[in-house]
Amino acid sequence: MHMADALVTPAVAGTMYVLSTGAAAYSIKKVRLEDDPKKIPVMGVMGAFVFATQMLNFTIPGTGSSGHLCGGMMLSALLGPYAGFLTMIGVLLIQCLMFADGGLLALGCNVWNMAFYGCFIGALLIWKPIMKKGVTRGKIVLASILGCVLTLQLGAFSVTLETLASGVTELPFSVFLATMQPIHLAIGAVEGLITAAVLTFVNEARPELLWGVGENKSESKLTFKKTIIVLAVAAALCGGVVSLFASAFPDGLEWSMEKVAGTSELEADGSVYETAENIQTTTSLLPDYAFKDSEAAVGTSFSGIVGSLMVVIILTLVCYAFKFFKNGKSVQEN
Repeated sequence: MHMADALVTPAVAGTMYVLSTGAAAYSIKKVRLEDDPKKIPVMGVMGAFVFATQMLNFTIPGTGSSGHLCGGMMLSALLGPYAGFLTMIGVLLIQCLMFADGGLLALGCNVWNMAFYGCFIGALLIWKPIMKKGVTRGKIVLASILGCVLTLQLGAFSVTLETLASGVTELPFSVFLATMQPIHLAIGAVEGLITAAVLTFVNEARPELLWGVGENKSESKLTFKKTIIVLAVAAALCGGVVSLFASAFPDGLEWSMEKVAGTSELEADGSVYETAENIQTTTSLLPDYAFKDSEAAVGTSFSGIVGSLMVVIILTLVCYAFKFFKNGKSVQEN
C-alpha cells in the first residue's frame, strides 16, 4: 500500500501529513513517559526486521498479485502502539527517501494507512483485550490473524478514500474499493500467519517482550541478548538472501490499479509533484531496491542489508534525540 504521489492531491496529502504528524507527536510524548530501556534495541532490530520482510513479496495464488507484510501489528505486539508507530515511521521514511518506495508527497498517507491502523487499532482494540487474561499460543494466532486482516482492510479502505478525495477519475471509488478489499483480505490473512509465527517464537524465547500481556510466568528459553541476536540474524537473512526470491507479481495496490485503470503508474502535473520527485531523485541512492541502471541481483541483497542497518541507525538516533527511556537503567542480558 505504498501510495505514489500521483494518487493524491497536495490538499489531501497535507491533511494526512497533519494527522500522521499529530499521531507521531502524541506517540513521542507517551514513549518519553516510559521507563524501559530494553525497547531501544527492540525498536532497532524489529524495525530492521519489518523493513527486510517488506521486501519479501509472496504470491497470492490464482490472482497474479503478491503481497508483503505491513508489520504494524507485529511491532505493536512487541513495543506497544506508540513505540511501534514510531518504528514504522522510521521504516517508511527510509523506504521513501533511500529507495523511492512510496511517494514523498504521499508519505503522510502511507504512514496513516500502513502504520496507524496496525499499531493503534491492532494493539489497543485487538491485541491487548485478547491478552488481558494471559497469553497462550492460540490467543497469539487469533490476535495476529484478526489484527492483520482488520487493519489491512482499514488501510486499503483509506487508500480508496484518499484517491476519491483527490478526484482520481482513473480509479472510480466503487470499482477500486471492490478490487482493493478482497486482495488485501488475502494478504492480511497471510501476514497474520507470519506475524503469529514470529510472536509465538518471541513468547517461547522471551515472553516478557510481548506488550500488554500482564504478568507472564512462562520460563524464558533465551536471554534477552540472544533473542535480539536471533531476530537480527533473521532480518539480515530476509533482506540479504530471501529477498532474492520475492514474487515478481505486482503488489495488491499495483494489481488493483492495473485491474481498474489499466496501469499502475498514473501521472500528475504541478510544481509540488516536481519538487517531491526531485527530492526523492536526489536522496534515493538505491531506487527500487537496486543499483541505479543495473538489474544485478546483488543490488537487491545490498539494499536489504543497507536498508535494515539504516533503519536501526535512524531509530537509535531518534531514541536518544528525544531522550526516550532516559530514566532507565542499563539493559540486562538475562
